[in-house]
Amino acid sequence: MRSFWWNKLSVIFGPRPPLSWLLLCFISALALIAVLGSSSSSAFDSITPTTVPDIYSNYRRLKEQAAVDYLELRSISLGATRQRELDLCGKERENYVPCYNVTANLLAGYKDGEEFDRHCELSREGERCLVRPPKDYKIPLRWPAGRDVIWSGNVKITKDQFLSSGSMTKRLMLLEENQIAFHSEDGLIFDGVKDYSRQIAEMIGLGSESEFRQAGVRTVLDIGCGFGSFGAHLLSLGVMPVCIAEYEVTGSQVQLALERGLPAMIGNFITRQLPYPSLSFDMVHCAQCGVLWDKKDGMLLLEVDRVLKPGGYFVLTSPASNPHGSSLSMKKKSMSTPIEELTEKICWSVLAQQDETFVWQKTADSRCYTTRKHTIPPCKEGHETQSYYRTLVSCISGTNSKHWSPIQNKSSGSKLSSAEIEIHGVQPEDFYEDLEVWRSALKNYWSLLTPLIFSDHPKRPGDEDPLPPFNMIRNVMDMSAHYGGLNAAFLEEKKSAWVMNVVPVRAPNTLPLILDQGYAGVLHDWCEPFPTYARTYDMLHANGLLSHLGSDRCSMRDLFLEMDRILRPEGWVILSDKVGAIEMARIHATQVRWEARVIDLQNGSDQRLLVCQKPFVRK
Repeated sequence: MRSFWWNKLSVIFGPRPPLSWLLLCFISALALIAVLGSSSSSAFDSITPTTVPDIYSNYRRLKEQAAVDYLELRSISLGATRQRELDLCGKERENYVPCYNVTANLLAGYKDGEEFDRHCELSREGERCLVRPPKDYKIPLRWPAGRDVIWSGNVKITKDQFLSSGSMTKRLMLLEENQIAFHSEDGLIFDGVKDYSRQIAEMIGLGSESEFRQAGVRTVLDIGCGFGSFGAHLLSLGVMPVCIAEYEVTGSQVQLALERGLPAMIGNFITRQLPYPSLSFDMVHCAQCGVLWDKKDGMLLLEVDRVLKPGGYFVLTSPASNPHGSSLSMKKKSMSTPIEELTEKICWSVLAQQDETFVWQKTADSRCYTTRKHTIPPCKEGHETQSYYRTLVSCISGTNSKHWSPIQNKSSGSKLSSAEIEIHGVQPEDFYEDLEVWRSALKNYWSLLTPLIFSDHPKRPGDEDPLPPFNMIRNVMDMSAHYGGLNAAFLEEKKSAWVMNVVPVRAPNTLPLILDQGYAGVLHDWCEPFPTYARTYDMLHANGLLSHLGSDRCSMRDLFLEMDRILRPEGWVILSDKVGAIEMARIHATQVRWEARVIDLQNGSDQRLLVCQKPFVRK
């Protein structure tokens, strides 16, 4: 019988039917089965059986499923090993950070510090493999214990590097056999960080450091943050710090801060603008950060001015020229004179100077730039577009921005008024509706994660009884943050996590709205790697990102490899998207060895959730 039908096919198609005909027949058969079975009830569809919605729903699902089947069959026809797990990278790539290759940059002709910049265009498409953890890697301690004690095997730093560090926070750490231990909050009183924070508060005219938020200081860009102790203290005051530091092969400040559960990312002041819009931060802080602010014709200081909000503060703590003490006036003259000349041109005023710390305040009056003599000119109209690693410029940004508003006029809370929301071109009704959606979504996420966490890890050896799952999740990245609704929901639920709100460069630029709420955020192109170290996030979340990238030049496989690189072992991924994109994502999740579960939202829509966990692969 089989030979009879085979002979019939041979007559029609020849001895070997074309593969495209077989694919077409297979898809047609699937479509016929779906149409014939559309009248029957389906356990997969949970829609009330009414005439028009059923027809539309089945047609939509059929269309989505046909697209998925076609893509899967096409990959099979091309000989692709669709579900083959990717291999692990070698030991040399355990701490791999793409886009930062000084040797390749030098060979490409970059110099004068630009070789230390981010150059993703030089990143060659090498072996696609999974970055594995070091042999002695351990799961970080849960927050807040993980803020004060980290495993030394999780960060690439040696004892000699630690002891030779010039950081002002070096004395806050004790190096034990396999841990780096930070003093608790009580210890900060004696080690100087709390005194230093109080000193800054007094220098800007506050009674105490607890008044930072009331004075409009809610976000701080901490340049060269050392080991993160100042940022950890700011968090205890309700202020959101974001640490940035240049890429370091070993002893990385950014890696240490993220390991402690503090917001941080790789960034530097060399030749390009930071991936933040103008008027982003209430305070910029530099304590022995190593930046020569008076170089490059002052363009580095102009970049500080660009990201600093009107009325905001620039705090600079210089290294002591003589550890045994010297004339204060001589130190002020030798350090601040070149900077004072620049700050006067950009309408900054010196507020105070104590010991080696200087505080400037940016003007709140935009007219200063046109009335004062010898000032640097404002940037031309049209310059206020998305700032994504653009070349530094010699002009003042933000003076004509509709977001120009002194930080002293801001409310101390994170909730914006309707007028403040409308300034960003967003209707308050849409903003609050979006927030309500994420309140509900976060509760659903936790109802899904809680049994999974407790079933997979009811009790780790040496741990106490498991606490609620938010204590196992500290560093969260929202890869398509929109208005920052997920971040707001985390705060309302009092979950001890912080969120890096990422706004894709090809999406509407809602980052100013996110930053105005006092959250951490950044612009990023997801066709490129994210500027962070391996294993630095506990959870990755994205809503609609996969469909957005599907029409772009990005490779979904490369995106999943990057997500796997920055995700910690036993970390979680939650993707929300259309059914077709989720099914393709499930295939890629299998390739990177994640445990993946597709969840039907049971609301009749074509949206699905993909909940994944990255296993702890020891090799």
